[in-house]
Amino acid sequence: MSISTIKMILASGSPRRKELLSKLGYEFNVIAPDIDETVIDGESPEQHVMRLALAKAMAVAENNPDDLVIGADTIVVLGERILGKPSSEDDAISILTLLSGKAHIVYTGLALTLFGDEIIKSDFDKTRVVFNPLNHTDIVGYVASGEPLDKAGAYGIQGMGSFLVKNYDGEFDTVIGFPTKLFSKMYEEVVSCRNR
Repeated sequence: MSISTIKMILASGSPRRKELLSKLGYEFNVIAPDIDETVIDGESPEQHVMRLALAKAMAVAENNPDDLVIGADTIVVLGERILGKPSSEDDAISILTLLSGKAHIVYTGLALTLFGDEIIKSDFDKTRVVFNPLNHTDIVGYVASGEPLDKAGAYGIQGMGSFLVKNYDGEFDTVIGFPTKLFSKMYEEVVSCRNR
């Protein structure tokens, strides 16, 4: 069986990831696993996103061993603090107030598994993002739109939240939550491993 005939599964319910993978021209199914995203004490941002991306991929791969399963996880890191998805509107306001006028790093981990062939790849990419200074009224108005509530760091750079961002250094797709250049590289590695 060639790699092109293998079914692909995106282990994520994120519409942004689905859109970015679709734009690369792949056909795939979506199965969103329920994974505990709690940060482990002493875990670096890189370790955290790769662990969760792999956990998501493996949770789906166990029941789909012949499919190529893709897991992904995104976090925002301000200094030493890992910021995931906000737990409420108040939490989103607090996060955005923290990020106002500051630089932070967005990490996205990717994991690709072909469980039946014992192929497991994981890696991450990161992008530095600088926020504009934000006033409280703008933050509250943005949170009221609902957009920040399912996103790491409580914002979407590709959506209404673009006004928050002064500049960024790195891949735009990494901030959205699916680094397409990294995915393409990892996909080629999987193809290479399988064809040996």
